[in-house]
Amino acid sequence: MKRVPVDSTVILSAGYDPLTRTLEVQLQDGRVYAYLDVPQVVYRDLLAAESAGRYFAWYIKTTFECQPVE
Repeated sequence: MKRVPVDSTVILSAGYDPLTRTLEVQLQDGRVYAYLDVPQVVYRDLLAAESAGRYFAWYIKTTFECQPVE
């Protein structure tokens, strides 16, 4: 999945696939996680957030099922 850079101390990049509703987040340490069944508005809100790391920790991590991406 193509990811775009994110200006964050937590997140390096993020990408979204609207067909599968999958959000991929690459953390600054290189780990990548796929969050499942995520509405596209959540991806847009992540990219627009004043603090992407805070939005990610507060909403995405606590709401959506995730799996590591190898």
